[in-house]
Amino acid sequence: MKKEFVIGLDYGTDSVRAVLVDTSNGECLASHVHPYSRWKAGLYCNPQINQFRQHPADHLEGLEVSIKSVIQKTGLAPHQVRAICVDTTGSSPMPVDSEGQSLAFKPGFEENPNAMMVLWKDHTAIAEAEEINQLARSWGGEDYTKYEGGIYSSEWFWSKILHVIRQDDAVATAAFSWMEHCDFLTAQLIGCSDPLNLKRSRCAAGHKALWHESWGGLPPVEFLGKLHPYLASLRERLYTETYTSDIPAGNLSPEWAQRLGLTTNTVVAVGTFDAHAGAVGGEVTENTLVKVMGTSTCDIMIASRENLGDTLIKGICGQVDGSVIPGTVGLEAGQSAFGDVLAWFRDLLAKPAMAVVQQSVQLSADQKNALVEEIHEQLIGQLADAALQIPVKDSKLVALDWINGRRTPDANQALKGAIMGLNMGTDAARVFKSLVEAICFGSKSIVERFAKEGVKIDTVIGMGGVAKKSKLVMQTLADVLDMPIKVASSDQAPALGAAMYAAVAAGIYPDTQAAIAAMGNGFDEVYQPISENVAHYAKLYSEYCALGGFVEDMLT
Repeated sequence: MKKEFVIGLDYGTDSVRAVLVDTSNGECLASHVHPYSRWKAGLYCNPQINQFRQHPADHLEGLEVSIKSVIQKTGLAPHQVRAICVDTTGSSPMPVDSEGQSLAFKPGFEENPNAMMVLWKDHTAIAEAEEINQLARSWGGEDYTKYEGGIYSSEWFWSKILHVIRQDDAVATAAFSWMEHCDFLTAQLIGCSDPLNLKRSRCAAGHKALWHESWGGLPPVEFLGKLHPYLASLRERLYTETYTSDIPAGNLSPEWAQRLGLTTNTVVAVGTFDAHAGAVGGEVTENTLVKVMGTSTCDIMIASRENLGDTLIKGICGQVDGSVIPGTVGLEAGQSAFGDVLAWFRDLLAKPAMAVVQQSVQLSADQKNALVEEIHEQLIGQLADAALQIPVKDSKLVALDWINGRRTPDANQALKGAIMGLNMGTDAARVFKSLVEAICFGSKSIVERFAKEGVKIDTVIGMGGVAKKSKLVMQTLADVLDMPIKVASSDQAPALGAAMYAAVAAGIYPDTQAAIAAMGNGFDEVYQPISENVAHYAKLYSEYCALGGFVEDMLT
């Protein structure tokens, strides 16, 4: 049998990873992770105002380095790589010129955060999101948020654009169009120099940009113009049609073929979102909840059109025909912070300690740097080990996981975190354990919303760095949900899912389900709920809900 290979490229918050996959069995022959250097240095970000921007140079450098690395590791001939698919975080839009190039590459905009990618976790547009929600409910026409759970978020496309163009006239004037991260990178790979002719991602448009076939694509100028005249004019410079990720966007351009050491016969699939690709890599089926667990979570399900019918699921991040698995309706929910909650607590403890280390006269510069790195790398593991030694019955603290707002159910990015029950006996491990419980309670609230809306969940699948590395989180989650949780075997499930899309786009498999059946990596662990823990967490969850209600009342 002729061997054929594809590349899945997965852009996360901190790094990009490429996997080169054998399409006959889904074996990952090589992988490479490339961290974003500018992002790691904290450039263009201001956490105090929830501003998180990324320079596209980080992404293009990562694209070239990671793909060249996996090809070099395997020694494949250029013609053996049949296709590439890119998945990214989202909604992460960026302004582009008339040739589809990021404004950040143009003179005068090189250091302007507003000219860069507005990362998914950027919450500077809370006020603009509320304007969109108020208008959708009051303007007298169609409620364009109804397929987005009925609430538009500051994490999404239109609110971010509205905020940026109000803040920066220069960007508003120079931006011919705007592209989601996954669309921008796909356009770069195929050499598309006209944003109007690019096949835009159905996943991005449907879940984040209010696109729906029933109203002819994006919301009309009559609606957008009530928000800002710029948005009304921008609509004509965006798109009407959208495309699923099982079809080709084009072929690798001569420039990128040369840079990557591939050929122009390599197909590039339409781009997608990381969580949607992750659900594919996790072998999603109907009635399965796939939790892609990293800095945040995306909780993904699919439903047949017949079973979902006319149901509009309240408070989630969208239900889109053709997203995730073409031919079904993709359902998305999630938490704005998951691993980020634990990283926040690590940094809260570590940064003062690191400052003391750097001021020490007892250590050399090399020793200081080594110790600082060791603290950063090992502190969460130390806290998790200590938290595991605390019996669940002794969990008394109650925390909220809203330090970066709440994505679902019922998006509200203005909400804040909280901890209740501190006393003089509270130590770092107990606080850490309460934060782990909080992110699991946030997951339970999503499961309960799906159930309330009539969406049955038979199976839960966990994937991503947290699922693979943290016994504490996964056992707590199984106990809180009172459900077994399977952990996907693949260390790079989103990249594997992107590779599956690529295999279909290249014509190797007839559809995404066939690619999953042939290329799935299966599951390597199952966490079972522990009955006595389930009972304790049921009580603690009710306290979580009560605390959440109190905090939400105080902040609204």
